[in-house]
Amino acid sequence: MKMKKKISVVIPTYNEEANVVPLAKAIVEVMERELSHYDYEILFIDNHSRDNTQALLRGLCGENKKIKAIFNARNFGQARSPVYGMKQAYGDCVVRMCADFQDPVEMIPVFVKEWEQGHKIVIGVKNASQERKRMYWLRGVYYKMIRKITDIDHIEQFTGFGLYDKKFVDVVRDLHDPMPYLRGIIAELGFDYKAVPYTQPKRRAGKSKNNFYSLYDYAMIGITSYSKVVMRLATFAGFIIGGLSFLAAIVYLVLKLMYWDRFSAGVAPMVIGVFFLGALQLFFIGFLGEYVLSINTRVLDRPLVVEEERLNFDENEENSPVKITGESRSADGTGSITPETLAAVGMLLQQYSAAARSAKESDMEDPADKPGEQTGV
Repeated sequence: MKMKKKISVVIPTYNEEANVVPLAKAIVEVMERELSHYDYEILFIDNHSRDNTQALLRGLCGENKKIKAIFNARNFGQARSPVYGMKQAYGDCVVRMCADFQDPVEMIPVFVKEWEQGHKIVIGVKNASQERKRMYWLRGVYYKMIRKITDIDHIEQFTGFGLYDKKFVDVVRDLHDPMPYLRGIIAELGFDYKAVPYTQPKRRAGKSKNNFYSLYDYAMIGITSYSKVVMRLATFAGFIIGGLSFLAAIVYLVLKLMYWDRFSAGVAPMVIGVFFLGALQLFFIGFLGEYVLSINTRVLDRPLVVEEERLNFDENEENSPVKITGESRSADGTGSITPETLAAVGMLLQQYSAAARSAKESDMEDPADKPGEQTGV
C-alpha cells in the first residue's frame, strides 16, 4: 500500500489565545475536506506566551495527536523561533504560516497543487492588504530598498507564508545560523519558486506583537546579513565630502584674498558643517555597530531555541531534538544496546584479557630457563 505524502504545517505563536483554537480547527477542516489523500501534522511553536496560549495548545494536543507543540524556554524572537519550528518538521513539505489568520488557510490547497506540479517552493505574495495603509506602504518601501542594496533578489511583499519542499527544509536544517533571515535564505539558497498572489486580510483577533523596535531589529538582520552597500557608502561619502570641503576652502581663500576687508565668512558655515559631519559620523557608526552586533551574535554561536517542553512527539521519531551525549547508538539508530551487542563486546574483552595475561607471564619468565638462550659467554 502506497504511503500518503505528509504535509507539516508550522505555526509560531506568541500570546495568541484568541486564535490558536479556531486556526487549528480551520486547518484540520481544510486538510480533511480538500486534502484528505494526504497525511498531515500541525506543529505550533510557542515563544513563551504570557497568556493562556500554552494551556489551549495542551488541550488541542490532547484532543488530536496530529497536533504537536513546542514550548520555548523564553521568547527567542520572530526570526529564530519560526525557522527552528521548520527544522523540527519532517513532512514531505512544510507550510509556514502565522497564527493571526492574516495568512489565509484557504491558500494551503493552492500551494499543494503548485507543489505537485513540481515547484519546490511556493510562496504567497501580497498584492493587497487590509492592514493599515501606512504600514503596508512602509513595508513596500523597505522591500524595495533592501532589494536595491543587496546582491540577492529579495522578494517584495513576502512575509514567509508559503510551502517548502523537504529538500529545501533539509538545506535550512543544515544551516548553522543563530540569526536566520528566511526571506534572504530563500532568495540566496532556495530553488526556483512559484509566487501566488493573495490579499492579506485583517488580524482575526488580538493585537499585533510587532512594534517599531522588533520590526527595526528584523530589518537590520536582513541588511547586515546580505548588504555591503551601507558601509561602502561611508567610504564614498568620506571621499565626496572631503573633496567638497577642499573646494569650499579654496573658494573661501580666494574670496578672502580678493575682498579682504569686505568678505566675512562668519561662524554659521562652520557650525553647520560641524553638525552635518557629526550627524553623518553617528549615522555610519550606528550602522557599523549593527554589523558588529551581527558578527558578535554569530561568533557566540548560541542555539536557535532552547526548548522547555514538547507535546505529541514520539521519542523515537526522527524529529526528536538532537542531544550530544556519550550514549552509544546501535545500528538501527534507536540508541539502545541489544543483547547481541553486549555478548560480542564481552567476548572481545575476554580475548583481550587472556592475551594480556599470556604476555605478562611470558615477560616474567627467567631468560636463563629458556632453551637455546645464553646470557653470558
